[in-house]
Amino acid sequence: MSSRFIMQSRASLADSYFSRYAIQLIGTMSLVNEEKTGDAKIVASAQDIRLKKNWRLTASFLWRGILAGAWCSMLAFVPAAVPRVGPQSNPREGDSNVAVQTQMQNVKYHFTESATVYIKMLSGELLPNEGSEFPVFDNKESFRLSIGYAEIDIAAGDLASVFNSYLFARANSPLKGVSMSIENGHLKIKGKLHDVGTIPFETESTLSPTDDGKLLLRTAKVKALHVPVKGIMNLFGVEIADLIRNGKLPGIESRGDDLVLDPSLVFPAPHLEGRVAGARIEGNAIVLTFGDKNRATKARQAGNYMSFRGNRLRFGKLTMTDVDMTLIDMDPTDPFDFFLDRYKDQIAAGYSKISSNSALRIFAKDFNKMKKPGVATKGAN
Repeated sequence: MSSRFIMQSRASLADSYFSRYAIQLIGTMSLVNEEKTGDAKIVASAQDIRLKKNWRLTASFLWRGILAGAWCSMLAFVPAAVPRVGPQSNPREGDSNVAVQTQMQNVKYHFTESATVYIKMLSGELLPNEGSEFPVFDNKESFRLSIGYAEIDIAAGDLASVFNSYLFARANSPLKGVSMSIENGHLKIKGKLHDVGTIPFETESTLSPTDDGKLLLRTAKVKALHVPVKGIMNLFGVEIADLIRNGKLPGIESRGDDLVLDPSLVFPAPHLEGRVAGARIEGNAIVLTFGDKNRATKARQAGNYMSFRGNRLRFGKLTMTDVDMTLIDMDPTDPFDFFLDRYKDQIAAGYSKISSNSALRIFAKDFNKMKKPGVATKGAN
C-alpha cells in the first residue's frame, strides 16, 4: 500500500469524524436558535430539559468529538512508516559530488607502525562515511577507499600482525596468537583456538577469489595438537564452523573446512571497498588484484605518489575545495613509505609548492626514515 493512499485514507477518516460530530453539533445549535426566535418553543423546551439532564454526557460528547477530529487530523499529516531493511547507508554514497578521485603508485602503506601493504598501483575514490560530509585525514573513520582497480601485495607476517592487532584483538575472539608464513606455495597459519580450551592449531591453504569478490582460503591440511584436526573434531564433537562462527569474527566466515575473508572488514580503517579479482602467492607475499583493469586510470605522473582530486578534503586545519593535491615521495629510489597516523610529521619534514592554478604539491619524507618520537638526536644534551 502506497504512503499516498494511506495519507488519503487518514484524511478521509478525519473528514468522517468531523462530519459526524459537525452534523450533531449543528443540530444542537439549530435547536438553541429556535428557542431564541420562539419558532419551536415546545421542541426547544424538550431539548432544554434533555440537555440539562444530560449536560455531562453532552459535554463529554463534544470533547470527544474535538479530540477525535484533532487526532485524525494529525494522523493525516504523519507519513506512513516504511520498514527499513539492512544497514542504513550514507545518502551521499557513490555520489560524484562528494567522491575524491584517488590514485596511488609505488606506495608502502602502513596499517600500523610495523605492518604494511605495498600498493603497486591503485585507482579509486575516497568516499565519506555516514555522518561525514567529506573525507578527513585526521579521522580515519570518516571515509573509506572504494577501489576501481588495484594491485596490492602484503607479506604473510604483516597480514598476521594486522589480524592480531585488529581482527583477533577482541576479547571474545576464538583465535589468538596467529602467525602466518608461506611454505611450498601455501599460506600456513598457526595459532590457538580458545572456544574449546586452548588448542594449538595449524592450517595450510591455497588462495583464490570467490564469485562474490572475497578471498577464499581453501584448506589443504588442518592439524590441532599436531594431530589431523578431523580426528580431534570427531573426538570433541566440534566442527570448524563452530570454532569460527559466522558473525563472531567480522569479515571471516566458514564454508565447510574453508575460510572466506572479506577485505572490506578484516582490515582497519580507512576500510577498503572492492571486489577481489585475483589472488596468488609470490615469494613470501600474497598478491591481490582488485576490480577491473579497464577501470584503471592513466598515471598522472612518474615516481612514487598519492594523488587526490575533486570535491572537498580536510587535513589538519586546511579544508580544500575542488581538491588538487599530490603527496610526492622525497626519495624516489624506493617506495613511498606512508603512515596516515603520522602524516603531519611526514609533511612537516618535507616541503610544499603551490602552482599558479592552486594545485598543491607536497614533498613528504618516508615514514620509515623519520626519527621515532622520544628518540633524542645523537650528541644532544
